[in-house]
Amino acid sequence: MIDVLKKHRTIRKYSDKDIDNALLNDILEAGIRASTTGNMQVYSIIVTRDEKKKKELAPFHFNQPMITGAPVVLTFCADFNRFNKWCRQRNAEPGYDNFLSFMTAAIDALLVAQNVCVAAESKGLGICYLGTTTYMADKIIEQLKLPAGVVPVTTVTLGYPDENPEQTDRLPLEAVVHNESYKDYSTEDIDRIYAGKENREENKEFVKENGKETLAQVFTDIRYKKADNEHFSKVLLDVLKNQGFLD
Repeated sequence: MIDVLKKHRTIRKYSDKDIDNALLNDILEAGIRASTTGNMQVYSIIVTRDEKKKKELAPFHFNQPMITGAPVVLTFCADFNRFNKWCRQRNAEPGYDNFLSFMTAAIDALLVAQNVCVAAESKGLGICYLGTTTYMADKIIEQLKLPAGVVPVTTVTLGYPDENPEQTDRLPLEAVVHNESYKDYSTEDIDRIYAGKENREENKEFVKENGKETLAQVFTDIRYKKADNEHFSKVLLDVLKNQGFLD
């Protein structure tokens, strides 16, 4: 299993081979064995296989081709709707209309999503995680008919790989692990930790193509701009309010 994790690659191109229902259910069964707060399982997974439905969903993921190219699209949702209904049907009044409860459910959903990804890769399937879900959560809610108490938090495409890309680079272990307490980073630490990423030829070319001086500027000025972050933050906050997690 450690080898499976260490060999992870993001797969964006998939073969035409479909995923057998029994295999998919086996993967999802492994997914829901993930840890969950208080054993509440406050999440849901929307499985999209229908070609028309995938095409309708694609614009809300900026028309990334993986959505229509993969045989299966999984939308993982924070879901207190089901748990709230169970509570009320058992004469218990739920108090989960707050931000903490959303975070609880979002964490649960992400733990399941990671379990699903690892299980899928262990069976020879490829996955791609899409971070666009929270950007367009309001539109995805409409498309998937999500009721109050349900918010999409991530999407994963699933299928048999039709490519064998290089692994995406990662920071060294020392960059992310702190022993006993947090050790803040000196200027020298930052230079050392990010040297490998900055010196990769593809990243140097990335900087050049975007007309920037540094890789960091590509992130701040082009990929994840302040104005975009503020806009999508407002969208998500409105979603949380409309779905009953914020007053």
